Amino acid sequence: MRSFLPAVAEQLFKDIQKIYEEKSQIPDDLLIALKFVFGSCALQALDLVDKHSVTCLSSPSGRKVYQVTGGSGRLYTCFTSCHYCPCPAFAYAVLRRNDGLLCKHLLGVYLSQAMGLTQQESVSDKHITTVMAGGSAAS
Repeated sequence: MRSFLPAVAEQLFKDIQKIYEEKSQIPDDLLIALKFVFGSCALQALDLVDKHSVTCLSSPSGRKVYQVTGGSGRLYTCFTSCHYCPCPAFAYAVLRRNDGLLCKHLLGVYLSQAMGLTQQESVSDKHITTVMAGGSAAS
């Protein structure tokens, strides 16, 4: 699944997935755990999920990337396979300062997956190559 995250984060996502499938909501104890493990970006990530801001692009070759529309409307292409987001918060807080595990965009991806709320979009191999290379292309 997500081999770059600590076991506590992995277990938290599994617990959220199981309970969300049963009750269609995240109980308070898991919300508190999210806040404890991920800090202030947890609420921001949940807001992204609520706004259906996470889309999984998949191509016929099986490649997948996630695009997250941030609060400002900017589109971020996130890679769960290597645990990366190009946003400034990820570069500063996660990579440079080692202050957190994830930015709100990556956390939004993982939460939307766990909750089954990721938007799905099939695109051509050419389109996904362009997106992965950092460009934009029409579907």
